Formats: sequence, structure tokens, C-alpha cells
Amino acid sequence: MRILNLKSGLIKTEENILRVHSIESFGTHDGPGIRMVIFLQGCKLKCLYCHNPDTIETSGGTLYHIEELVKMAVKEKAYFGKKGGVTVSGGEPLLQSKELVPFFKRLKEEGIHTNIDTNGRILNHFTEDLLDSYADLVMLDIKHMTEEGYEAITGMRNKETAFNFAKHREASGKKMWLRYVLIPEITNKPELLHQMGAYFKDYKTIEKIELQPYHKLGIHKWDALGWDYKLKDARENTEEEVDAAVEILKNYFKEVKVN
Repeated sequence: MRILNLKSGLIKTEENILRVHSIESFGTHDGPGIRMVIFLQGCKLKCLYCHNPDTIETSGGTLYHIEELVKMAVKEKAYFGKKGGVTVSGGEPLLQSKELVPFFKRLKEEGIHTNIDTNGRILNHFTEDLLDSYADLVMLDIKHMTEEGYEAITGMRNKETAFNFAKHREASGKKMWLRYVLIPEITNKPELLHQMGAYFKDYKTIEKIELQPYHKLGIHKWDALGWDYKLKDARENTEEEVDAAVEILKNYFKEVKVN
């Protein structure tokens, strides 16, 4: 099996094959209800706070035929109830958007709710097909509201890709959640929260925003990879800071949840 990094940024595998980092059963923090969460391998960003840095490299992981994953999801379907289903996360799952199209199509044929957890950097015709036809929900990770802040956190420029992604999802009329990591003095600033709220306040498809208070639970993974974790000196939010962020965002979003 050859894995190629195309100019488009996609990870190419044989037809109907996904490169998977890990699979979690009974996930409760990756979309509505109880979910089977499939973490795909590979990401073009290297976020300073990433708690799964072992998913970044585009090689590694395990190759699964989509029918094998569908069978696993069908076996768990009884536990999903009315709200649950399958969430595809990463890494960045849309690096494998071409093969996600037939996978999500099969899940929909089985009556299973589908969700994509993404940073929104890839908007090609495969992604558009997923967004318009097969993804019941999209959870979009907003990294920062300024170009300088986005580059400092992710190591990449062009924050507008995520906002263009959001615009496309809004135009589809289908449900979207936002996710945002709160880092004191970096992303948890009142002016940034107001800026984000003002930008998205008129979106009709956004059901909620989920806040993830900063933590250092992934440092040992960075150490294991021999990578320098640059946020070692960053502190965690106080309860009062998290509460203040929630109060600001309540002015703009229907629901604000702290994970």
C-alpha cells in the first residue's frame, strides 16, 4: 500500500480504504449522544496545544476498508439511540475526504447519524459532497480570530480557509457546532471572544459553541515523539475566567457548553 501526499493536500490510499489512528466506542464528547469515534491519521497543522500529536504524521495508523468500519458501526447502532452515531475526527479527517464520501454514504444507508470534527482547512469537491449530502453534523474548530494568532498556534497561515468552510456549511442549511480552545492570554481574551461572536452571530446553522479549557494532558505524547511542547509555561484557566468567557459568548450563540 502506498500513501501519497498530493498537491491537493489529500492522503491517497487504495479505493475505499481509510488510514485510521484509533477507534473509540461509546464516545460522549464528540457530538450528540453515544458515538463511535474514528480518529483518522494525518494533519497538516501542528497546533501548540494538540493533545493527540501522534495523529499528525500522515504515515502510520492502520488501514481499514470502509465496509469493515460500517460493520463495526452497525454492531454498535443499538447503543446510539436517537441522537448518537459515528463521528470522524483526527488528525484532520478531511485529508481523506475522497474515501469518506462512500463511507458516509454507507452509514446513511444504514440509518446512522454522521458527524465530522474538522479544522476546516480543506474545501474541495469531495468535502463539498460530504457537507452537502452526507454529514448530518459538522464540528468546526476555530483556532484564532487573527492571522497572526492563527499562525502562532497552528504553524500555518490563511485562517480564512476555516471561515470559507463555515460559509459553505451555512449555505447548505445543515447543522454545525463550533469548538474553541481557551488559553489564558492567547485565545481567552474578551476582544477575541467578542470578535468571534460578532462574526458568527447571524449564522442560522450553528447550534452551539463548545469551549475546551486549556489543559496539559498531552505533554507526555509530545515528549514520547521527541517534540518540544512550547506551551509548558501556559497556565490553565481559572473557574472565573471560564465563566467570564461563557457570559460573553452567550450574547452571540444559542448555547455555550464547556467540555
